[in-house]
Amino acid sequence: MKLPDTLFDLPLATPPVPTPRFINLRPQDSSGQQARTVTGELTEGLMADAASVSPKFFYNPLGSRLFEAITALDEYYPTRTEAGIFAAASAQMARTLAEHGLSHPCLIDLGAGNCAKAMALIPHLQPRQYVPVDISVDFLRDAAGQVQHRFPALDIVGVGMDFSAGLALPDAVQERDRVFFYPGSSLGNFQPAQALAFLRQMADPALGKAHGLLLGIDLVKDTATLEAAYDDALGVTAAFNKNLLLNVNALLAADFDVRQWRHVALFNAAQSRIEMHLQALCGLTVSWPGHSRRFLAGERIHTESSYKYTAETMAALLKQAGFRQVRRWSDQQDWFAVFWAAV
Repeated sequence: MKLPDTLFDLPLATPPVPTPRFINLRPQDSSGQQARTVTGELTEGLMADAASVSPKFFYNPLGSRLFEAITALDEYYPTRTEAGIFAAASAQMARTLAEHGLSHPCLIDLGAGNCAKAMALIPHLQPRQYVPVDISVDFLRDAAGQVQHRFPALDIVGVGMDFSAGLALPDAVQERDRVFFYPGSSLGNFQPAQALAFLRQMADPALGKAHGLLLGIDLVKDTATLEAAYDDALGVTAAFNKNLLLNVNALLAADFDVRQWRHVALFNAAQSRIEMHLQALCGLTVSWPGHSRRFLAGERIHTESSYKYTAETMAALLKQAGFRQVRRWSDQQDWFAVFWAAV
């Protein structure tokens, strides 16, 4: 074997990929305040006259992976339609942000999931800092690591938190030039008054003079298309919905049996929203420490509402929240829209 003549003949070592910083604001200590808050919230919803569980409890690690599978289904048009809008208009979006002094923003990805949507935008927006935020902590850690591997020079601060309870971000998140990124029509999970309150948080002038929001919104369309997107033929969405019960069992020490429940999805035209429910197949009792609830056959637990907007009603809501300038990009069928709203 020939030895190298000089040190310069030695192969260069590949520099290690940095590890993204991660801040978990959802401590897992079962004796802590966070656990007590979750227990109280779940108990209140399950004991209400019309039982309900917040859709944020879909997203344990299995739920996050099931949702990834949903986005690949033929029936589930929102993900691919939104992705098409970003592919066609990302350069325009980057120019629009630059016009507002946001050439290299702090990109705060709310409900980041697998971070795939942000990864497609990062080359165009060239953020100075990327902040993926999600309630599913372990899933987010893995996703943030994948983003760092693809963009090793990017400053990444992952934040595990329930942002539906407030947008108080840690000090590691830069204060200037914040752009909130909320794709996937997740705003539709809020009731309209809650959606307005959440948008007002993002429009708060205290966040800085130059900041704004990139928002994906599902638009009103025919009922058959809407319902199929939430009740696919393979039953992946049904599994996603039933998995919520397994997460409730883990969080609440409850004894739900998923075999006793069926998935229901319907469009409530009067409320302009898709509703997802779990319906009891027989009379049954569910118990957890200190409580029990009797469900009659056919009784439902409301697990999700997904409000659908028109382009006009969403633009009006953004302006009501305090955003001064609103721009929209849509697909050819006008099934989905991405809004830019500047403060």
